[in-house]
Amino acid sequence: MTTYLISCENATCAVPEAYREIFRGQEEVLTSSEGWEPGSLNLAQGFAMKLRTPLVHGDVTRLLMDFEKDGEDRWSRFSLTIPEATRAKIVDRHARPYLTMLHQRINEDLRRYKSVLHLLVHTHAESDGRVRMETPTGAALAEKIATAWGAALKDKDIDAVHVPNATPTPLAAGLSGAYPADQYAQIRLSVSQSFFLDGRPLRWETLKKLLLETLQPAVESVAPVSVPESPSTAPDSSCAAPSSQ
Repeated sequence: MTTYLISCENATCAVPEAYREIFRGQEEVLTSSEGWEPGSLNLAQGFAMKLRTPLVHGDVTRLLMDFEKDGEDRWSRFSLTIPEATRAKIVDRHARPYLTMLHQRINEDLRRYKSVLHLLVHTHAESDGRVRMETPTGAALAEKIATAWGAALKDKDIDAVHVPNATPTPLAAGLSGAYPADQYAQIRLSVSQSFFLDGRPLRWETLKKLLLETLQPAVESVAPVSVPESPSTAPDSSCAAPSSQ
């Protein structure tokens, strides 16, 4: 049986109170797509509710720390001004718990089920009206699911593209390298922000409904699916500030 894991790395543009000074006067940058991925948390919550599975999501703006990256690359031009010792504390408080939670979920799911589909939910500003599904090299199960899902979306006149052998982010690479590809299926879903921000070429709710309705049948066409009985949802944190650090 296959179960689901939903994550959303760039869910919010929130800044902990302790670091707000470095972003003073930069509110427009924070709330732009440079600071977060508009619509990503809303979509991830939709998947979590539909599939009745917990959602794991980032809790600070990627301009403070990018959950998908590692080393010096995780810091923006703003957060590089923070002392190194303080940045290490940010990693300890936000990045490590996030990664630990993902591994705990995957390990638990693989003890209970034959396989797990990990959907990393993102939105992008690069191209209008496109839905992109990326799978890592050697990910046969993920490729089969993405191919079936993409075909179902195209039948609904959605501009969907599957990118196999995609270059993964450090986060995605670390996860996919830690588990067998026939048990851990990873798909990085990236949806055009034009749907969410401008309602084009489809209204956001219309697109979201199509994505939610087509995923499970696509997975079931490749592998049996198990959906937990009790729903679990995450609050829509959007740009709300997390608790003081």
